[in-house]
Amino acid sequence: MRRALAALVVLSLLCLGASPAEDPKTPPPYRVGVLYWSMQIPGQVAMRQGLEAEAGRIQAAAAAAGTRSIELIPRVAGDGTEGIERQIVQMSELVETRPDLLIVQPTDNAALARPLLRANELGVPVVAYDQYISGKGTLASFVTSDNQQAGYLGGEYLASLFDDSQTVRLVLVEYPHVSSTVERLNGLLEALEDASQPFEILKTYIAVEPVGGAAAGKQILADFPAPGSIDAIFTVNDGGGLAVVDALAKAGRTEIAVATVDGDDRSIDNIEAGRLTRIDAAQFCGALGAEALKVGWRVLQGEPVPKLVRVPVFPITKETGHLYKGWNQPRPEAFEKPWPSRTPTWSWLIRED
Repeated sequence: MRRALAALVVLSLLCLGASPAEDPKTPPPYRVGVLYWSMQIPGQVAMRQGLEAEAGRIQAAAAAAGTRSIELIPRVAGDGTEGIERQIVQMSELVETRPDLLIVQPTDNAALARPLLRANELGVPVVAYDQYISGKGTLASFVTSDNQQAGYLGGEYLASLFDDSQTVRLVLVEYPHVSSTVERLNGLLEALEDASQPFEILKTYIAVEPVGGAAAGKQILADFPAPGSIDAIFTVNDGGGLAVVDALAKAGRTEIAVATVDGDDRSIDNIEAGRLTRIDAAQFCGALGAEALKVGWRVLQGEPVPKLVRVPVFPITKETGHLYKGWNQPRPEAFEKPWPSRTPTWSWLIRED
């Protein structure tokens, strides 16, 4: 995490002003407001790194060609209710400065509906990434991980762990406030149904970051104290899910099979150690952030862009973990899944709609 934050500082300095003296003949850079959600969730830190690394590439190319570059204007909302409220203010203020583009990672699907409408009124294009902005406003594009795929991979892998006739007693640790986590949960349930795996949802909890995850883990133990009373848990991300796994592991509840999403190094360590987590559908966080800026750059150039861009996720298990090289690393080669699946071959495919 320290290395990630240190790299982030370097990239931020590059994007915010570490550039050669401007040629008076070169037009001023495009002003791009960037609204980040959290710097406490490692996957989101990696998304920011990917976005700002792409900004560095654009700036270097523009400097070499003597063409118009970009200047990032970053804001960080933070977690929880305070973060949601802070981001509303941040976006509203940035919109009024009329930047050339806004790139937004929403903290809440609905909270930014009004600032988006205002951006539309002022002609400021908005690209959302990771999470959607609901309401009547119009996005230039939405760039996200394939979250339905993430949940589906977890569901089909969990189904492979249980007898077809067994009713899997399932606990959900969800977060209904943003599109990505809702889609992950929907994908999980769809996969279980497609596999004809009987299941019973025992209870649901809400968590998406460490404090919420620790509280959820404590409550799960209080609600289901008997070993063997839960067969599987699905956590919608590692931000909250890792704390859930920590709480259960400390209580000796290693009989539970956990499926999660993100690809945090600590979650991968848990898979390798056989510590509850069986599958983590890993995002390519750096690629997701970079793709958001690539799409935004196309908007600035007046090029047509897709309304929806979906970056694939990777199923990390004991069998496949050696193929995954991390959030910011090159994409893996295609492979055959070593468990039953309706789509037996995993391959890299960015889908544009």
